Amino acid sequence: MMQTQDKLTDRQLSDEQSREIAETIREELARRRISRQTLAEQAKLSLSTLEKVLGGRRPFTLATTVRLEQALGVSLRKSPVVVAPQPTNDVAPDSLGSYAHRAVTWIEDVYITLRPSFGDKDAIFAYRTEIVWEPKVSSLVFREGDRTDAAYEHTGEVAVPHQSGFIYLVIIKHGQHRVITVSRPTVSGEMYGIISTLRAGPGSQLTPIAAPIAYVPLRNVPKPTLGRIAADDTNHALYRKHLRRTVEEPFALFLTL
Repeated sequence: MMQTQDKLTDRQLSDEQSREIAETIREELARRRISRQTLAEQAKLSLSTLEKVLGGRRPFTLATTVRLEQALGVSLRKSPVVVAPQPTNDVAPDSLGSYAHRAVTWIEDVYITLRPSFGDKDAIFAYRTEIVWEPKVSSLVFREGDRTDAAYEHTGEVAVPHQSGFIYLVIIKHGQHRVITVSRPTVSGEMYGIISTLRAGPGSQLTPIAAPIAYVPLRNVPKPTLGRIAADDTNHALYRKHLRRTVEEPFALFLTL
């Protein structure tokens, strides 16, 4: 009986469940302003284990999930999302533009994502974004990584409608929306546009904010640097040039009263 119970608690959750749980945990860490080390200690887990499951390098097990639920005092397991089986379908749903996989392979890449820092007017925020085809949902998805504010790393859907000629990277989580609208890739692969999201302020304060954003293929930057890029960073001038291109060409307009 004990062996059967151990096998159940060691059962690995699906990739989709693991991603949902990781995102919920990152949100709880940010909301409560506690570190991963503190959570690991409260859940009686090693920090290495916690880092691996939050980073997607290892799936959650039922036992690990239960420990984290007890430490946080919240339920991390949501009702599973039921996706109609589409074993041979390589066309995205109508809500994302009904595009075929073979028609959007040129978007699949690893990008350096650039936007102005919300906290320092002279700094640039740089992190990695991967856009790939996900057979389980039959569409392109994007996954963010290497953010200094790891609690806000996101995974979302990619819409490529034929009508507008733009690409939309969308996150809808518990009714909250974050939308990034960018141009089709240039000849050298960059995409430029606008991010519309919320800026975290003191305490629980959130403020709507929009800013220019650029996606630069990782291969286009010889020695990329990530994080909060200050003016003395070797890539600051290059990154700023890309962000300025967003508004100077213009790929996007920002209106003022």
